[in-house]
Amino acid sequence: MINPLLKEKDDSLIPSGIDCFGEDESGMVGLSDQYMTIKDRITNKLSPSVRMAVSLRGMAGIGKTTIAKKLFLDPLISTLFDRRAFVTIGPKGQFEDVLLDILNQVNRGVDEKIVLMEGEGKLSGLKRMVQGRLTESRYFIVLDDVWVMELLYQLVDLFPDNNNGSKILLTTRLEQVAEIADEHCRYDIRFLDKRESWDLLRHKVFDEMPCPIELERAGKKIAENCEGLPLLIVTVAKFLSKAEKTREYWNMVANDKQNSVFVGAYDQMSKVLYPSYNYLPQHLKPCFLYMAVFPQNYKIPRSKLFNFWIVEGFLELACSPDYSANQFFESLVSCSLVLVHKWSGVMKTCSLHSSFLYLCNQEARKIKFFHGLKNLDDGLAKESLESQRRLCIRNNVLFGIKDVFDAMASVSMVLSLLCTGPYHKYPVPIYLGLKLLKILDALTIRLYEFPIEVLNLVQLTYLAITFNGKIPSSISKLWNLEYLIVNRHLSIVKSDDENSSYLPTKIWDMKELKHLQVMGSNLPKPREGSFLPNLSTLLNVSARSCTKDVLERIPNLQKLEFRNEVAPDNNADQPLRFFDCVSDLRELKILKCVIVNPIFKNEVASPLFPLSIFSSNLYQLNLSGFGYPWEEMKKISSLPKLEVLNLRCYAFRGPKWEVDRREFPNLRFLLIEDTDLVHWTTDDDYCLKELMYMKMKHCYKLKEIPRKFGLSVQKIELIECNPLAEVFIDGGYSESSFIRE
Repeated sequence: MINPLLKEKDDSLIPSGIDCFGEDESGMVGLSDQYMTIKDRITNKLSPSVRMAVSLRGMAGIGKTTIAKKLFLDPLISTLFDRRAFVTIGPKGQFEDVLLDILNQVNRGVDEKIVLMEGEGKLSGLKRMVQGRLTESRYFIVLDDVWVMELLYQLVDLFPDNNNGSKILLTTRLEQVAEIADEHCRYDIRFLDKRESWDLLRHKVFDEMPCPIELERAGKKIAENCEGLPLLIVTVAKFLSKAEKTREYWNMVANDKQNSVFVGAYDQMSKVLYPSYNYLPQHLKPCFLYMAVFPQNYKIPRSKLFNFWIVEGFLELACSPDYSANQFFESLVSCSLVLVHKWSGVMKTCSLHSSFLYLCNQEARKIKFFHGLKNLDDGLAKESLESQRRLCIRNNVLFGIKDVFDAMASVSMVLSLLCTGPYHKYPVPIYLGLKLLKILDALTIRLYEFPIEVLNLVQLTYLAITFNGKIPSSISKLWNLEYLIVNRHLSIVKSDDENSSYLPTKIWDMKELKHLQVMGSNLPKPREGSFLPNLSTLLNVSARSCTKDVLERIPNLQKLEFRNEVAPDNNADQPLRFFDCVSDLRELKILKCVIVNPIFKNEVASPLFPLSIFSSNLYQLNLSGFGYPWEEMKKISSLPKLEVLNLRCYAFRGPKWEVDRREFPNLRFLLIEDTDLVHWTTDDDYCLKELMYMKMKHCYKLKEIPRKFGLSVQKIELIECNPLAEVFIDGGYSESSFIRE
């Protein structure tokens, strides 16, 4: 008996499981590779005979239920299992209701006496019946849309292990739920690629008929704008099926994701997506909504997002803010709400799918979490502006419209002013009469003069601007300021110039500073007794700033980035001679050193400062443009806590690099980009035993690399490298973990 939940539902109610495939069960539109992999796992006769749980996890609407339904109805699976049941549970599912649903499918009815019972007696009777019907049977139970761990444990504990290969397949949005399956039985359902997206859209709009050639280009763009989410593709296709099929109309839809087709699709989808937000713990909801202040398709730097969360006060105070922010972020990722983008295996940026971005903006507007201003109507809507705590300016030109500027003067409660629109290089007046302002992020607006009004914002904690002039000494009046970020507008700064600092000496009086980011500037010389005890992040300063006198006054620095214009083989007034002072930074965890546009001599340069001085607490090291011989790598490889190593632009030079088996005891992520390395060898069968991810790019001379890496390797990428290097990769790596480009 097939669960009636599998029958076609009313189109007005978008179900959580959308048919991503065609009507023909023998063909599939997208996800066919994952479908076959999961089917093989379930039907493999060589798999252990013990009961096995298989989990499918992913974002709402990604196709979990569709795959589960297709597996449930698959003829091979139907013949392999004596009893089958498909139960959709949801966030409010009750143990008793699930048992009744299972019994109706495996028992063809429930004992009427048990149905009429109440309380524990009824539940006990249902449990006995389920166990009785499944015992001695080879069963296949699908638990669709599982949310609650306690309920899942109750069900799994109830299902008997008959040692005959019975299977439990569950779908969920939550990583915690998916982990009930063994690691090799957990599947993260991927997004569709461009080809699959277009195939699905075309099939849903035209069925078996061909798409008119004049609509194909726009159709592919529409499909691409759905960002690989089957639910969005199918919902958009329903709107397109009922609309005029002309080139003009389809081009209009393709070129504007705010078009009524996408907006209508987002509105319908919200019924499916909203539970992902609604059932979040209360402390995570503001963190999630805050991600919607950023524009569509914008890759949000994770560190910037964390800084906003910290300043806004969203985090728990029981532990360090950075640790708490990371925990909150990991929780959102585990709920399939946030898309993460990795570079060299490390999470650097994140984003929201456009469907969740729309949902967050709607919810933020409803509860007055923030107000977005994109057009004139948004700026003049005084009733919407009233009582707002956060303003998100998505079109910086609005500041130049007097009526909008005046309307903002009526808003007195704003704590955050976030300018997230496209970069604006011409002057516009920013309204700064917001006396309670704590966050001002105006990096997307070029300032021609420093806005003196900022100095009246005594509550300001976060200030980010783009400004080419000198910062006035009076900035020290902002005694609450913790984050200061100053970008430059396409300016060329000679970072080896002793007078290139555009920060005032009084910056050393700002004791609350935690984060200082100044593009290519020297730090001013400190005065006697100057001290920045809270500064933990110092970014983009020149190498000349890394003097003993400067760094000993920032003893708690955890992240340091410097840039320098002078090549390391230029011995004239070499600023890197000061760099040995970094050894005094005992708390340093992340270090990035960049030589901009290095020029090397033919011979490999001798090191100008010893690499052995790095802090033993160093977790991540990025080097670019140094041109050191590979022998110097041994001074890095002994760092006990180093997990991430990025080497770019001939950070090391020479034809040969030999790695000892004792080197890099905890290295997990390695990037080597642009090098003249030819032979990379090791003295052991295995090299870098903790390595998880390696990427080599533009290594055109590379002929030899170690055949085997540690057992934890997940991905090895060789991009535009010598093909001869590929033959050295051990044949044990799968196609998914070994990528060639």
